[in-house]
Amino acid sequence: MSAVSEAQWDAFVDAHPDATFFHKSAWRHVAPEVFGHRAHYLTDTDAAGEIRAVLPLIEVKSALFGHSLISTAFTVGGGPLATSEAARAAVVEQAAALGRDLGVDYVELRDTPHELSGWAARDDLYATFEGPIAAGEEDNLTQIPRKQRAVVRKSFANGFTTTIDSGAENFFGLYAGTMLKHGTPALPRKYFDALKRTFGDACEVLTVHHEGRPISSVLSFYFRGRVMPYYTGSHVKARVNGSNDMMYWSVMRRAVELGCTHFDFGRSKVGTGPYNFKRNWGFEPRPITHQYHLVKAASLPNLNPTNPKYELFIKAWRNLPQPVANAVSPFISRSLA
Repeated sequence: MSAVSEAQWDAFVDAHPDATFFHKSAWRHVAPEVFGHRAHYLTDTDAAGEIRAVLPLIEVKSALFGHSLISTAFTVGGGPLATSEAARAAVVEQAAALGRDLGVDYVELRDTPHELSGWAARDDLYATFEGPIAAGEEDNLTQIPRKQRAVVRKSFANGFTTTIDSGAENFFGLYAGTMLKHGTPALPRKYFDALKRTFGDACEVLTVHHEGRPISSVLSFYFRGRVMPYYTGSHVKARVNGSNDMMYWSVMRRAVELGCTHFDFGRSKVGTGPYNFKRNWGFEPRPITHQYHLVKAASLPNLNPTNPKYELFIKAWRNLPQPVANAVSPFISRSLA
């Protein structure tokens, strides 16, 4: 980290109105521990040593996808937090200078709507969805549009049970299967174990069971009265028996139990199935702006499954046996930050 302590960093984050779960200092331990990537946590301070801005960066080196600095890698946010435009400009310039010193292809600042001089912006790839959760169950149901509300109510009669899991075992099996179905390498089991260990009660796994078997599972983050169901996995039957709908409904009600007032459905690629699914729940999309400082790269990166460049890879990956995919995935997913 920079000259400030983790306690000072987190105190600044806790006091900043725009802070997110992905600004917490503990993230600097996860990527190095699990993937071996270096963390560069930048600050701008005043003459008295008080923090004026923070910017968490993870350096990702990959033979497949190049060399980059990303805030915060493996998350959807973590852009600069600052008390003034001058402080933001100062810490952003530190990031650009660090990128040049390290010889990266580009520096990427995620979910950073502020216009940054000399940086290229993109806001047409991802959107996020969020809104309030009503405390009362019937009021919460009424918030959901009629058609989706009927689907949720129908799931109540399907004999599902839910558990709050102490570990990631139920979750990981379903998650890995879902990622294989999508043609995307899964993050390794040790990553989710590290999240649980690092963030404690702020990281929770909820699993829906049917006839004694786990069928849908979600790993959620909690921060400042909001819940973010972040990683999910489900059995192929979940699409027809309503267990995914039960899963998200259960997360909402669990969040209310824990005192949350806000549901953050997270980001999805514009125009995809997950994007439309979240709109069906009554959440309106907010475009996410990423800012890029190109160092060696000649154009903006496009490392996502909608890129036609990866079409053949995705088709081939879907045909792998699950044990093979699980064994190979960590060597690829460590670069898909």
